[in-house]
Amino acid sequence: MTDIKGRVAVVTGGASGIGRGIAEALIEEGATVVIADVQPDALAETAAEIGATGIRVDVTDPASVEALAAEVLERFGSIGIVVNNAGVGPLARLTELTLADWKFMIDVNLWGVIHGVTTFVPILRANPDGGHIVNTGSMASFAPMASSAAYNVTKFGVAALTETLALELEEDGTDVHATLLAPGTVRTNIKTSLRNRPDSLAGGLKDVDISEGLAADLRWIDPIDAGRILTRSIRNNDLYALTHPDWKFLVENRTTALADAFDKYPVSE
Repeated sequence: MTDIKGRVAVVTGGASGIGRGIAEALIEEGATVVIADVQPDALAETAAEIGATGIRVDVTDPASVEALAAEVLERFGSIGIVVNNAGVGPLARLTELTLADWKFMIDVNLWGVIHGVTTFVPILRANPDGGHIVNTGSMASFAPMASSAAYNVTKFGVAALTETLALELEEDGTDVHATLLAPGTVRTNIKTSLRNRPDSLAGGLKDVDISEGLAADLRWIDPIDAGRILTRSIRNNDLYALTHPDWKFLVENRTTALADAFDKYPVSE
């Protein structure tokens, strides 16, 4: 098991939404929490409200992520838990996407996680008592949705990255563990994801409030509930932290289709 109490934890995208819920849950468990976010005003406000330390970061910039790690180490002496959570979720159909849209989504959702893994895993591996790294994917990591091609690609990538990392950490015999957080419908401000998009990367992506659309009748949870699900998974060193186990059918539909494809044309004798 991974002890949370007494650890220094870093949560990117921690000023709001799921990131804030994760930070609050880690504080409940006795961690010292640093929330990192690109929005300085929201960062300062949230840090004061929940009792965390706020440090600005731009996860699309590897130098910024490295500076975050260096400042946390300088101020607290160690890092034991890292949650690469910062992400965006605007929507557009494939035919509406520009290359700028792809760059914006991949820079935040995938490169942001890659930067976090590259920077923080060596720090965690150097700890005598190990540590834990979490990457936030989505249910879209397992079951793609229409009108979400760029989002789906990044979240599939985060899943592949996390699963590979977990395999290699185990092969190396380290006491560092990896978890993929795959949230379903959580009450966040992801419907305003484009607020931080650079003007140079404007394109066809649009902010959509899915809570007022086809997903209105789904089960929605609060960010703190997602955070508590994750802290349980961190304690138990689970590879997957799933906020909506009732959505198992989505994954089963995909795996059944794959299994049927394997069986459709068996190898000839």
